[in-house]
Amino acid sequence: MHLKEGCSLLLRVHKPSIPFLLNSSTILNDVQNVKNPRNVKEIDVLRRLKYEKDISLALEYFKSVANSSSFKHTVCTYRMMIEKLGSEGEMDAVQYLLQQMKLDGVKCSEDLFISVINSYRRVEASEQALKTFYRMQDFGCKPTVRIYNFLLDALLSENRFTMINPLYSSMKKIGVEANVFTYNILLKALCKNDRVDGAYKLLVEMSNKGCTPDAVSYTTIVSSLCKLGKVKEAKEIVMKFTPLLPVYNALINGLCKDCNIGEAVQLMGDMVKKGVWPNVITYTTIISALSDSGNVELSLSLLAKMFVGGCSPNIQSYTSLIKGFFVNRRSHEALDIWDKMIRDGILPNVVTYNTVINGLCSVGNFNRALYLLNQMESNNCPPNVVTYSTLISWFARSGDLTGASETWNKMITQGCHPNVVTYTAMLDVLCKNFLFDQSYCLFEDMMMKKCSPSTITFNTLIKGLCAGGRTDWAVKLFGQMEYYGCAPNVTSYNELLDGLFKTNNFRVAFQHVAELKESGIKLNLATYNIIMYGYSCAGMPEEIVKVLGQMTVRGMKPDTFTLNILLEAYCKSGKVEIAIKLLNSATALGLSADVVGYTSLIKGICEWNDLKEAFVYLHRMVDEGISPNVATWSNAVRCLFSKVGYVRAIECFDTILEN
Repeated sequence: MHLKEGCSLLLRVHKPSIPFLLNSSTILNDVQNVKNPRNVKEIDVLRRLKYEKDISLALEYFKSVANSSSFKHTVCTYRMMIEKLGSEGEMDAVQYLLQQMKLDGVKCSEDLFISVINSYRRVEASEQALKTFYRMQDFGCKPTVRIYNFLLDALLSENRFTMINPLYSSMKKIGVEANVFTYNILLKALCKNDRVDGAYKLLVEMSNKGCTPDAVSYTTIVSSLCKLGKVKEAKEIVMKFTPLLPVYNALINGLCKDCNIGEAVQLMGDMVKKGVWPNVITYTTIISALSDSGNVELSLSLLAKMFVGGCSPNIQSYTSLIKGFFVNRRSHEALDIWDKMIRDGILPNVVTYNTVINGLCSVGNFNRALYLLNQMESNNCPPNVVTYSTLISWFARSGDLTGASETWNKMITQGCHPNVVTYTAMLDVLCKNFLFDQSYCLFEDMMMKKCSPSTITFNTLIKGLCAGGRTDWAVKLFGQMEYYGCAPNVTSYNELLDGLFKTNNFRVAFQHVAELKESGIKLNLATYNIIMYGYSCAGMPEEIVKVLGQMTVRGMKPDTFTLNILLEAYCKSGKVEIAIKLLNSATALGLSADVVGYTSLIKGICEWNDLKEAFVYLHRMVDEGISPNVATWSNAVRCLFSKVGYVRAIECFDTILEN
């Protein structure tokens, strides 16, 4: 359908994207007033459109005024309506109004087109913005560098790199001179496309054309170089040009992320010598890096230096320090800083609250963590999904179903939607309490709410099911992972294999071992230990040796768990002498057995009927500071009673205990 001349054609309905309903008495009164031309002025129409919050009612009023024949819309009223529609993402209606302006002979300004381009940017439709831009000349409007900048920035926001260069070439072709904003957008585009060398050449070109680069220009390149790990090159650029605070801050941030904190501190000193004074961003960047690396004392020193330099710390400064002290298990100092921050009049934000709540949970102080959760609500700082997920995750770690459930219910009541982390934590605590039916219902709820599970979610469920003896369900769930877009990783196999071997389901377990070897997934030490444990349980010591060989070929060193498996396997197969030699060799290499390994060895020696040798290793484990457990004593007692009788056995144990 083609539009025809006439002010009311468009407004009588072509393709409205929102309903044209008239259900407001206020608008009805206004429409009645438009019958009298003396009652309708541009300022009245603008005021009515500006303060009408309902976009449908605003558009109905706009239509009614036009159809009254008592007022002809102006460039200002059109622009007001177009901007309101654009802010709501009603871009079809925007295009209709633009065409109507053209038909009515209302001149379009560049500002109006900029507004339309920004509206397209908000709805991530920069390609449509470009098409609208090319229609400007049809409206008798010539583009300037200003609208080119807005359009280039819109394309950049969607990473439309292939469209940026042709647009820039077109701009130069028609003689529109680029300014510093244009160049900065192009620099960002090149850097986001990992073409930092090209960005550096453009920086030189800027200077040659008399367009002096500003702080944004240098900061863009320095930040990009640092992000690519080229901190040395970034530093060279900083030293070549006029020192600017944002550029120094970008370099300091890069140095800190590259773990060159000492160099970052030195650079801050160089700044001062050149008359560039550090600001709160400079200090906070270094404080955060020091805290993350465990140097909380140096962080405190830098905080004191901030005060001396007349620079007040902000919420990020305090949050970094608090996090650092909690990570170092110094909760009292962390809470002291929290109290100082409050005394200084700095109100905590949700990130700070989350940091403190996580820290309190890490030291087991759940009561105060819950108190802070309630305090957030009273301080007009609503908890977010991270807050609730943090609490539920810590409750899950300790298996506290009550704490996790109450927090979950509170989150739902407050209208906060769980994410994959929250669901995973809740599934974890349900499985730990053997509530597998509830876990299944929650998993279904997760799917229904279109919250995609992660590989960690599946691993958590598989681990919980295996721990509860539900390996059949775990195997089925493992097989569904790829259907949900989650590829099994080495942890997935570890959890499943461990559960299958512990329930002696060797057939299925070894099928998955073969599948794992063909998958290309890199095995870790835990995987090798689990597989060797499986062969041990299945009475296949020869296979254990093969796996051990594969493990060592891949450069992995056995650990105590590996030694325990080997000791048990050799003792079970009657090869106790090899087990003894293995323990002695391992000890010489700095690898020692624990109570499990010694118990297996003592049991094997007892079955070998060498009572004296058994007590040698019982003495040895006690001498090494390893306390025998119930299984150790049970094997020793059974062996001793069978050999020397009750009285002599008691005397022997008394001697061991005295020593």
